[in-house]
Amino acid sequence: MSEDDSLSLAQKAYHTVTPGTRPRTNSEMDSIGWTMFLILVVLMVPFLPFIAIVYVLSKVFGYLNAQRGPSP
Repeated sequence: MSEDDSLSLAQKAYHTVTPGTRPRTNSEMDSIGWTMFLILVVLMVPFLPFIAIVYVLSKVFGYLNAQRGPSP
């Protein structure tokens, strides 16, 4: 019986030539991600009034359309 025969299916699937690494925090990428998020928030804040207006108008027109009834 060879060594490959004694390995379980999970061990065969995970078989690799590189050594395993331990999980660790990646603070550099974390700070880049937060920076990108904050930039997007700053860019989107001026659009919030327009988004709110479009939302309210769509609700008003939907309500008026429902009051009018089905079209013939």
